[in-house]
Formats: sequence, C-alpha cells, structure tokens
Amino acid sequence: MTASGRLRITEIFLSLQGESRSVGWPTVFVRLTGCPLRCGYCDTAYAFTGGAWMTLTQILEQVAGYGVRHVCVTGGEPLAQPDCLPLLTALCDAGYEVSLETSGALDLALVDPRVIKVMDLKTPASGESGRNRWENLQCLGPADQVKFVLCDRADYEWARDSLQAHDLAARAEILFSPVHGRLSPRELAEWILADRLPVRFQIQLHKWLWDDARGR
Repeated sequence: MTASGRLRITEIFLSLQGESRSVGWPTVFVRLTGCPLRCGYCDTAYAFTGGAWMTLTQILEQVAGYGVRHVCVTGGEPLAQPDCLPLLTALCDAGYEVSLETSGALDLALVDPRVIKVMDLKTPASGESGRNRWENLQCLGPADQVKFVLCDRADYEWARDSLQAHDLAARAEILFSPVHGRLSPRELAEWILADRLPVRFQIQLHKWLWDDARGR
C-alpha cells in the first residue's frame, strides 16, 4: 500500500456475477473509484468520482461479512489506483476466488497471478479503441478472459478480425457481449454461429434481473 494505506471505494455489495465464466455465482463486488477512459456505453459513470476512502483492513472485513467465496474487483478502472495490486493479493491470500475486471488500458504485468483477469478490448464504437494496450495479451493465461463489448456489426467485424490477427482463442477464453439496448442478443448470436467463432456468447445477467439498479 502507499503511505496513505487506503483506496477510494465507490461501493461494496453482494450480487450474482452477471458476466464472465463465473456468471451466476454469488459474488462480492468491490468497485473502486476512478477511470481514465470514457466509453460511450459506460454504465458505471457514477464510479468516475466520489466514493469513500477505506483501509485494506476495512475492505477485507466488509468482504468477509458477506460469507461467499467469489470476489470481483471492478470499477471504473480498478488499476487506476496503484493500491489495487496489494488489495488483489490480500484477497487471494484470504482464500477467495478473485477476478479483476479491467479495461486493458493499464499494465497487467504486476497483477497477482492467482487473480482471474477479465480484460476488455475496446471496440471502435466505444470511442476508446486507441487505448488498448495490446502488450497485455502477453500477461494472459488459460484461466483469463478477453471480453469484447459490441455495439453494432462494425464492432463485431473488428472483434472477429482481432480474434484472428492475435490468435486470441489460443491465449485465453474469449467473450462476446452485446451492449444492452443497442445490439440485439439474438443478432449477435446468429453472427457468431454463422462464422463459427471460438467464443463464448454472453449477456449481462444482472441487467435482465435488476435493470440498471446500483448495488445489484
């Protein structure tokens, strides 16, 4: 931890994991404040600012109070706070199955290898594709996941081409997800099937259950 020994936290809450390979599991979400990106479809802009300072001990105590095995550290962009790294390690040391949701725009090299990394590759329609840190692909392993959040057909074709150009399916599990309310899930499913892509289709389960309610 830094001299302050604290992280700025937007919220800590229990919900079902709505995305990734662990979809459906009761999960404690630790949402850190702050993000250097401004994706056009962002659904957590409330995490850009505000939040409350918490010590590592306070965070661990609150997480333990929920009594579940899975913990997801998310944002905003959690790695924008350097003290996210010791938080991830402390959660792993405490015996949790820990995942990190990250934009992929910041360096993943120092993330604890026990952490499951769920890394976005930003598509053109996000407005932030120029921020993709492609060298992060070298930090991924079979337990990790690369997520493409797709707004339209052009995004799909960009993701499909990136999948092939970087041999992504050989590096990690690949997730294709439609932006809720902008791309029909059925349409995306049909594109994936037509091209026989080696990807996992997913929708945001929590949005179908609770719409955009905070803390769910």
